[in-house]
Amino acid sequence: MATVNVHDAKTHFSRLISRVESGEEIVIAKAGKPIARLIPLSGKIKKRKPGTARGKIVISKSFFEPLPEEVLKDFEN
Repeated sequence: MATVNVHDAKTHFSRLISRVESGEEIVIAKAGKPIARLIPLSGKIKKRKPGTARGKIVISKSFFEPLPEEVLKDFEN
């Protein structure tokens, strides 16, 4: 595991990303103190599939009705 300072990390970010892509872990330090770690993501990131919660969430018609006056007053204060 390599350690680089913040300035070098900013200057050579693309190179560091290439190293991480090949499996290396990089620690970023500020004033010699480790503050962050660049690590490769494990596995593939799954793409979001829209509609997977269809039928699982129910919104009642009262959701669209105006709020009671006492509740509206709380928002105004």
